[in-house]
Amino acid sequence: MNRASTAAAASPFYTGEHEAFREQVRRFVDREVAPYIDQWEAAGELPRELHRKAAQAGVLGVSFPEAYGGIEVPDAFYGVVLTEELARAGSGGLIASLMSHGIASPPVMHSGTPQQKERFLAPVLAGEKIAALAITEPGGGSDVANLRTSARRDGDHYVVNGSKTFITSGMRADLLTVAVRTGDAGLGGVSLLVIEAGTAGFTRSKLDKMGWWCSDTATLYFEDCRVPVANRIGPENAGFMAIMLNFNNERIMLASQAWAFARVCYEEALAYARERQTFGKPLISRQVIRHKLVDMKMQIDAVKAQLDILCWRVSNRQMPVAEVCLLKNLATRMLEEVAGEAVQIFGGAGYLRGAKVERIFRETKVLSIGGGASEIMKDLAARQLGY
Repeated sequence: MNRASTAAAASPFYTGEHEAFREQVRRFVDREVAPYIDQWEAAGELPRELHRKAAQAGVLGVSFPEAYGGIEVPDAFYGVVLTEELARAGSGGLIASLMSHGIASPPVMHSGTPQQKERFLAPVLAGEKIAALAITEPGGGSDVANLRTSARRDGDHYVVNGSKTFITSGMRADLLTVAVRTGDAGLGGVSLLVIEAGTAGFTRSKLDKMGWWCSDTATLYFEDCRVPVANRIGPENAGFMAIMLNFNNERIMLASQAWAFARVCYEEALAYARERQTFGKPLISRQVIRHKLVDMKMQIDAVKAQLDILCWRVSNRQMPVAEVCLLKNLATRMLEEVAGEAVQIFGGAGYLRGAKVERIFRETKVLSIGGGASEIMKDLAARQLGY
């Protein structure tokens, strides 16, 4: 089923350049994604060729330096437009895996040397290699400051031991930006290393999930892995701040995904309610259905207004940490309700594979967990607000 409107969401912040970029991404999704997404969901991963095609279409390089194959943009709204168009395929796994470099590569972009950017950034933006971020540990979750994967200095190498889990693109990644402990306990002892596939002692195992099927997810194991010091991103023991800066952008993009997928659910439900006949009348003729749709739109538009404001603030070099945390919670909670109502409007048809609302409904919970669980977001926001 593919009923979603192709109309773009209105925003006073979008310019002609944003809309031209939208059309570029939409052509890519229509040609290279939509016809195959169900096949990839069943296979449990995306084809590597898709990354090369996405690079050629200008999808992978947004917000990265032109010198390394990126597309430099003036504001955060390009990322929202990109997310909105990718979401029309109805698969969160597509965005998570195809765009995993969006959380793996910014530390390289911001803190890497020119040589590191040539090695670890340029081939990713060209779609030749896949990058993943490895922070979460089996015993740690959101407790980044207390991660245990160790990296002991031994001459020109670090010897890495430990494990990571819930790693998006973890099975296919060629380059993994890994948080390791190089110093004492706490925030000040964390560094970032790029660990390459094929490194001796590095193994991984696949994880099966409720949703995001086409996004391969893995647990990673490091056993006496020798990683060159030249693969360290930024100074030793200075990785925590890079991780935190990364999280702020990730949380805005997760909120953007929640809004975009809620909009798909609303559009699909609206179209279905107009088509579906019950007792001789269109389903949308029922007041209870119209009220559901109105409530869905009200919540979606409220989130978009807040998303626009925070994208504007971030684009103007502000760092509204508390507000970003609150937006992520607001958007993900909204998606859970809207997706549930969309399935309810579809009825039995919404419980069948092949309906976008079915897949999105299964995938709602991961957005309220990823990038910092809702409870962590509340606590961080409270501290930022001085409570």
